[in-house]
Amino acid sequence: MSTLTGTRHLVRLILRRDRVILPLWVLVLSVLPMTYATSFFELFPTAAERAAYAAGTARNPSIIALLGPVYGDSVGALTAQRGGFLTVIIGLVSLLTVIRHTRTEEEAGRRELLGGSVLGRYAGLTAALLVTYAADLLLGLLTAAGLGSTGLPAGGSLAYGLSAALVGVVFATLGGLTAQLTESAGGARGIAIGVVGLAFALRLAGDAAERDWLSWLSPLGWAPRIRAYEGDRWWVLLLPVALSVLLAAVAYPLSVRRDLGAGLLPARLGPATAGRALSGSFGLAWRLHRGQLLGWSVGFGLLGLILGGAAEAAGRSVEGNPQLEQIMARLGGASGLAEAYLGATLSLAGLAAAGYGIQAALRMRAEETAERAEPLLATGVHRSGWLLSHLVFALLGPVVVLAVTGFATGLTYGISVHDVPRELPRMVGAGLAQAPAAWVLAGLAVLLYGLLPRLAPVAWAVLAVCVLLGQLGAVLKLSQWLLDVSPFTHTPQVLRDHWSATPLLFLAALALLMALAGLTAFRRRDVPIT
Repeated sequence: MSTLTGTRHLVRLILRRDRVILPLWVLVLSVLPMTYATSFFELFPTAAERAAYAAGTARNPSIIALLGPVYGDSVGALTAQRGGFLTVIIGLVSLLTVIRHTRTEEEAGRRELLGGSVLGRYAGLTAALLVTYAADLLLGLLTAAGLGSTGLPAGGSLAYGLSAALVGVVFATLGGLTAQLTESAGGARGIAIGVVGLAFALRLAGDAAERDWLSWLSPLGWAPRIRAYEGDRWWVLLLPVALSVLLAAVAYPLSVRRDLGAGLLPARLGPATAGRALSGSFGLAWRLHRGQLLGWSVGFGLLGLILGGAAEAAGRSVEGNPQLEQIMARLGGASGLAEAYLGATLSLAGLAAAGYGIQAALRMRAEETAERAEPLLATGVHRSGWLLSHLVFALLGPVVVLAVTGFATGLTYGISVHDVPRELPRMVGAGLAQAPAAWVLAGLAVLLYGLLPRLAPVAWAVLAVCVLLGQLGAVLKLSQWLLDVSPFTHTPQVLRDHWSATPLLFLAALALLMALAGLTAFRRRDVPIT
């Protein structure tokens, strides 16, 4: 039997399981760069305006730290820089996809069942990598085609698309490696995300401090150094290819040198007796969610520091552009444009916080499918108490993440405009205003889990649709009724002088109704559902 026997069938199984979420993230992430290019063509029609914007961007350390360096003032160069943070998202999605179809399958016991059939030793890892590699490359080609359709040069568009795709390939292979290290999928994700954070920190430090050698140490620093549209240095693409080969050369031998279900790193034994905090369902939920909540809060706090530091330069970066100066005047001058920028970025933070809420809500489904919920509910733990303990984190978790983001943003923005006492509470409020919309998606996940648990992951697809409507709705000139499908369309701009709290109350009530309906349905169905 070949070591790859059964790979084709596993590929088909993965494609079937991810038939909704895989096309959605490929489509969303491939279309976003095209919208950036379209915006730059409209907002900066002349070379002088683009040069002024590029010069302002190049002088702002916060923007450079977040997006990376800008190597020219053409629309292509500005688009390549604007899409710099997308490579981080592509890398995260790629590694999470591989871990889901390797270590998560193993942890759930499904890989052991498949391994009892005619299945080669390398088939599982190979199938997961092949599907993710294909998705990344398709994403890169669609990105290149979309950028080319806006009128940008084909060579630069292909260079940018391939650079983004190969970042995904690198981190997909990293996910395959970390899946061999721990017994749990959570541990593998933690290690992999930590490496992504280190890579981003190296790129950030190198670009912000103008220490180029630091950026070259990070895979996230290679993508901008291809210099798409400004020289197209194709040889840089060899670096992610070589690193992927090296990581795979380590991952494959490790995958057959360990026992099925075990990791190479020894599991840390817990105490012999449980503490008083674990005497109830809430204590258990806190133990399960605390690491995830801490990680999200720290990550978005750091992101808020960067976003707030870049806001004050938003008004100055458009000097010399008559069209934007008129818009800026209607918004209230440079401060108005900075606040519009902050409102937009905090809206994106709200979408990310909704992702946290969905992830926290779906932890119940993971506990059930891993057969840990049924023995627990067979004791004195009531179904309502068990679900509500997880629901607390699905609803309050986004509040914590958004409050931390708003606090960090308000702190750095307040320092830049010399008015921390005024800006800090305003930005915290603007961040918290996104919470009700995030609750709606978390409530939807709870409703699906209680009613149709197999369809609970559809909540991720709904989040992807919200991202797509928010980013492309104005560009595609979609009808307002279609845009209103997204709960984030109804979130008021609280940084303006006049706004109404009515939409927030409506969204909160809708989220509560869905959560209660999910609780009612969960109390009436079998656990586990058959």
